Amino acid sequence: MDENDFFYHPLENIEDVDIFYESVERNRLTKAISAERPYTYWTIELYDQQNGIRGGGGLGVLAADTRRVAERMGVPFALITPFYPSETHQVVVDGKVIDGHQKKDYHDYGFRLVDTINIKCCGELSKLEVIQKQFKNTRIICIYEPNFGELYSDTSGSDHRLYQEVSLGFGGYQALKLLGLKPAIMQLNEVATFFAALARLDELVKNGMDFYEAVVYTRKHTLYTNHTLVQAAEAEFGIEQFERFVFPNLHSLAVKKWLRDKFDNGKLKLSSVTIEIAELRSGVSKLHARVANYHDIAGNKVKFKAVTNGIDLETWLLPEILNYYLDAGILDQDLAPTPDYTNKIEYLNASDIRDFKTMGRHALNAILMKHPDFEGKILQFRDDDYIFDFKRRFVDYKRPDLPFRDINRFKAILQSRNAHYILTGRVHTGDEIMSGKLSSILKRVSDDEYLRTHVHYLPDYDEELAYGLSVGCNTAINVPIVGLEACGTSWMKDVGNMGLLISTHDGGVADGPISAYLNVSGSSEEDELDMLYQRMEESIEIFENDFDLEFAVKKQLSAFIPIISGARMLKDYLDYLFSK
Repeated sequence: MDENDFFYHPLENIEDVDIFYESVERNRLTKAISAERPYTYWTIELYDQQNGIRGGGGLGVLAADTRRVAERMGVPFALITPFYPSETHQVVVDGKVIDGHQKKDYHDYGFRLVDTINIKCCGELSKLEVIQKQFKNTRIICIYEPNFGELYSDTSGSDHRLYQEVSLGFGGYQALKLLGLKPAIMQLNEVATFFAALARLDELVKNGMDFYEAVVYTRKHTLYTNHTLVQAAEAEFGIEQFERFVFPNLHSLAVKKWLRDKFDNGKLKLSSVTIEIAELRSGVSKLHARVANYHDIAGNKVKFKAVTNGIDLETWLLPEILNYYLDAGILDQDLAPTPDYTNKIEYLNASDIRDFKTMGRHALNAILMKHPDFEGKILQFRDDDYIFDFKRRFVDYKRPDLPFRDINRFKAILQSRNAHYILTGRVHTGDEIMSGKLSSILKRVSDDEYLRTHVHYLPDYDEELAYGLSVGCNTAINVPIVGLEACGTSWMKDVGNMGLLISTHDGGVADGPISAYLNVSGSSEEDELDMLYQRMEESIEIFENDFDLEFAVKKQLSAFIPIISGARMLKDYLDYLFSK
């Protein structure tokens, strides 16, 4: 039978399904999340070093935080991700930062083998291991095979990248069935997880559900969370690649026909079909949801619901600070802000802040004993040393090189308080432009006698360093080009730990008022640079005056405590998904 025989009324766009099924009783999201019907969270990367998985950046850290928050709140939750048998680490060789590689064995981290499953690729069966680690009400389910390589190995749009994504989607969905789980909701984090929803659609049709009804059901139980801003930058896959890696894993001719119809000149952006298979769509900050430039197959701009990212405060806050927030009634037991948290913040005083920063400095020094700087030296700081930090992915739009544009003025600011500047963050493999910028910064620093001892680059940035710098530094630098940061969470850790924030009004920072932090703005990059230097000088002055310090920290916390709370984030998702 020809595939076209399955379609009496072919649809140009999945949006037309709502019209097609206007009179049909539709399935709704159930409010009864349970151990058997958990909240399922799909991600191509997880950054959870405690459980042996090291991701590439913020997406992976967010995934780990979300599971931890779900565990604390008692939400049945299954996180599905690959376990990569190798991970990248930065090492310094002959004065250059290069990528090193470390083998990983899931047995070393408490994962147990559930069983093996198969997917079809390139005319052969590919055997995948399903492994999992269970916690109280949550679990991490991983798909593993020795040839996965590393996270984001090979180029975007490559066969290997597609193989990883297909393994996660089709293999991960089989893993749920193997474990007797049915997803109450499928949250797809970025388009690399699209194939999980496709697998569900295919199974529904294979089991006898009408294709159009299966589409409606899948759409209403799928949330696509977008973490980037521009659709045009996304890689494409060719139909020939789908013939080898995707179509062999589909049983339904109707689903195959629907998917083939989405190709344009033999190419497909996964966002196009992810947008269509998920009726629920979210962005990761208010600004991001408003400006993200994505369109459906018909060319209509896609609307996203704003659910701003948050962090797991228990993981990222100094324990003494977390206990203070709880004892003072600023946070409740879920670590969400209490109804009168702003009033409770008013009792915070400069003496408390300084005591907490001293405790944080000691924690930082302990961590630095295990993380030598670029030249192999162990850094240790006094309690009264002033430290700026830039800790985030080393990509162009985050502008890690901005403070170094006027090296003499930058140096003068540090000299005014004998301050230090810590720079850390990973350059993506193959990013020659940013590798060059990092080398240029390090050379400018090494050529200056004073900067050599006051500007420190820490290679191999990881969760432990992120925590240490968050609790132990005075001021965080966060200066992305406005309009390019979807959310960012590194700054949240500093704010929660009572450090000052110098930032442009972008990403999640823009959820709060511009007056809540030390804002960097201007009509040109030169203006922004001038204001950055002014704000650095101002932050030093604030820390030297008890009244100013108390006022600045209270203002930040009042504005940002609800924004940075991971419990608030998960509650927002639950309200959005299950409000009906």
